[in-house]
Amino acid sequence: MMKLDYKIEGGDFTNAGHASSEVKKVLKKLNVDPKITRRVVVSLYEAEVNVVAHAYRGEIFVEISTNKIIIKLVDEGPGIHNVDQAMEEGYSTASEEVRQMGFGAGMGLANINKNTDELNIYSEVNKGTTVEMITYLDKN
Repeated sequence: MMKLDYKIEGGDFTNAGHASSEVKKVLKKLNVDPKITRRVVVSLYEAEVNVVAHAYRGEIFVEISTNKIIIKLVDEGPGIHNVDQAMEEGYSTASEEVRQMGFGAGMGLANINKNTDELNIYSEVNKGTTVEMITYLDKN
């Protein structure tokens, strides 16, 4: 099993996508099916940008085994008040500043859900959110 760990700072849009780019390189080296790699990278990028846009800071934990990839993002931030509502395409709580940068269209969680085999979201208001994404390597 391979484990990777990345830190994210809220508001740091310059480095948003760094972890997803690094994970993509690792998956290519491991010869993971390109379709699966794309799904994992899209999901991770969306989740990474969510942390940058909404939280104070966060950490990404990646576990790659022979049959699945588990990615967990744990952030410190305002949390998600209504996870079901946040999953709806187009729903966003992003600030105007974030929207002006081209983010915050309300597609993040919906895109993550479409590109993962399992998605678990745990959130506590005024504390933070944990997003767990599981992708199986025998599917595409």
